[in-house]
Amino acid sequence: MFTMEDFLVENLFVGEREARIQAATELSKLSSKQRQKVAEKGVIVPLVSMLHSQDHEAIEAALFALLSLAFGSERNKILIVKSGVIPVLLELLQCQSRTLIELSVAAMLILSSCAANKLVIASSGAIQLLVGILNGVYDNDNYDSICTQTTLDVIATLHNLSTCHQIIPAIVSFGAVFILLQLIHRSEKSSELAEKAMSLLENIASVSEYALEEIAGTGGAIRALVEIIEEGSPQCKEHAVGILFLICQSCRERYRGLILREGVMPGVLQLSVDGTWRAKKRAQDLLLLLRDCSNSRGKPSKHERMEQIMQAIDSREEVEGTTLRLVEEMIAKLSI
Repeated sequence: MFTMEDFLVENLFVGEREARIQAATELSKLSSKQRQKVAEKGVIVPLVSMLHSQDHEAIEAALFALLSLAFGSERNKILIVKSGVIPVLLELLQCQSRTLIELSVAAMLILSSCAANKLVIASSGAIQLLVGILNGVYDNDNYDSICTQTTLDVIATLHNLSTCHQIIPAIVSFGAVFILLQLIHRSEKSSELAEKAMSLLENIASVSEYALEEIAGTGGAIRALVEIIEEGSPQCKEHAVGILFLICQSCRERYRGLILREGVMPGVLQLSVDGTWRAKKRAQDLLLLLRDCSNSRGKPSKHERMEQIMQAIDSREEVEGTTLRLVEEMIAKLSI
């Protein structure tokens, strides 16, 4: 019996232009079970071949079809990459069509979520192009029409790739650290864009000493991280205090004074009380690194008094309104 799936497969392999576009469009509407059936019949190959044409309608239909096949199927993600799609996607990322760029980035995002594809994508030159798109967004040059969602997808793709630690040096070497910091600086501190950028920044900083040095050495970076602790969303604050902790831990003698001079104390003290679980822990760890150990006798230093107050807070049960009052009390005592 000749099924709908058979009809689509035949049109994709031997159909004329209109029939192939229609088949690719219909494929995107199939159920996951039906999509898997057509994938098993080899339709990935003709879909990828459609991307090589100069026909934007055909390319768009093929990209939608490939996205639908890749979604939720690790096997299909691997097959799509093995079919040679990455070089074609890289070409599309440099075209003049906003729609095709956005679809190509979405495809790269889904394909990069598969562990087996990460090194293949990274070795293809994709990182340089993806960082270039972010740089274009930052510079407002040639990418004015790129939507926020595509920017988020680019950052998420780089994040996917960064989970393979071998790839992080390439991400850093193409200038991602500086561009991410600039995007964060220009964004609302509580926005999704800031959250995604901060998450990627902390991820690469936690693995790469080179990345950590790049962040710490970028002018205004520490101040930007302090501002995020003061103004960002809970997740942004968590990432920011995590990065500041890593910076201070990497060389306390060099960075302790720089961090303190940016006025970090009120925000970190507040975060140590009412941040997320991880933010509280990182804030407390950072406070210990920032304390003044030089005053070992006589009157307790400000940071020693801060430790004493922190212990007092830790020993009390949280009551509504109490934690904020304790932080205010702590800051007042530290300013004496």
